[in-house]
Amino acid sequence: MNEIGRGDMYQPQIGGSGNGAKKSRAAITVATGFLFVVALSFGLGYVANDEGWFATTNNVASNSQLPEDLNYESVEDVYDELKKSYDGTLSEAELLDGLKKGLANASGDDYTVYFNQSETTQFYSDLNGSFEGIGAELGNEGDLVIVVAPIKGFPAEKAGLRPQDAIIEIDGEDSIGISVEEAVSRIRGEAGTDVTLTIVRSGERVEITITRATITIPSVEYELIGENEDIGYLQITRFAEDTATLARQAAQEFKSKNVKGVILDVRSNSGGFVDSAIDVASIWLNDEVVFEQRSGGTSEGVSVARGNPVLNGVPTVVLLNEGSASASEIVAGALKDNGVAQLVGKTSFGKGSVQTLREFGDGSTLKVTIARWFTPEGINIDEDGITPDIEVEFSDEDFENETDPQRDRALELLNN
Repeated sequence: MNEIGRGDMYQPQIGGSGNGAKKSRAAITVATGFLFVVALSFGLGYVANDEGWFATTNNVASNSQLPEDLNYESVEDVYDELKKSYDGTLSEAELLDGLKKGLANASGDDYTVYFNQSETTQFYSDLNGSFEGIGAELGNEGDLVIVVAPIKGFPAEKAGLRPQDAIIEIDGEDSIGISVEEAVSRIRGEAGTDVTLTIVRSGERVEITITRATITIPSVEYELIGENEDIGYLQITRFAEDTATLARQAAQEFKSKNVKGVILDVRSNSGGFVDSAIDVASIWLNDEVVFEQRSGGTSEGVSVARGNPVLNGVPTVVLLNEGSASASEIVAGALKDNGVAQLVGKTSFGKGSVQTLREFGDGSTLKVTIARWFTPEGINIDEDGITPDIEVEFSDEDFENETDPQRDRALELLNN
């Protein structure tokens, strides 16, 4: 399966870092010397390839020089020495998991990851949007575990965790250099218990104690807003299997109420199924290109909208920020490039790669990068993100005062 955002079974994935994110990360790197924690934290997004949109043969020319099978003689040497000399108890299953994880890690790609059976089970459980933890999505940036996005209304956000915070300690133990998977394992825990995260934000070290809870996340919420309740507000927190259906229901209600404009809010949405992203884009687009997939510089085809654009012609503003990634960026890029929406907020995360999920007979899974995706105008946003048409800050003071200048700006645009 291929992924593009958070994740679906058999979907392509997408991610990266925007210009604003780059500045934050640079500051973090200097100060210390990057689907949820607890939910989708194994990578930013997934997209299903069930319908054969792309020919994912993955015969990457750069790997053709590799032998048909690896010579494991030197691995056996290490194993023999560990078995003979290690002062402790070794597990055969854990050693094999370590070998497989090492193969994936050797790619040097943050989005190519091996999950053992229990991690695979947890991964798909997370995709259902219900778990025990703090409610934040994590990612790796170099040796740092960073907060991609806290989930609105849950413990991480309430405690003050913000996008681009770098987690350097978990309950007093160093977390620099650990994987997202390990960070998630250490942060997860029974509802009602506490975890203390030491973070670096804007060069300052801060300790935040968060009480874990049972997190259940609806993928779609919507309402009528504005002085005359004539603006449709549609918030998508992740692109799950039911997201497109729920979003279309919201769109149909907006249409029946004759709204004069729509705000699509994908802030801090780290992605999900590509199929879902295409269906959401199809609420505005008829048969236009949503994105193109390329592997090794060769196009594997384009994905187009699927018709019945119930909101076509309705003025639309998309809200995005540094935590908007993958499938969120697909939708924002498609609506922007096809001229049906303005983008307001901050430059998005920038995940421009596509992953597929390969399941094995023992219940384990390999999530592997197979391609890059490009917006309708042919732009790969990896590491650059999508720049909004109108940049609007959302400050710590706004957060503390529960004000939303980005949404306010979108309302202003739609009311003019």
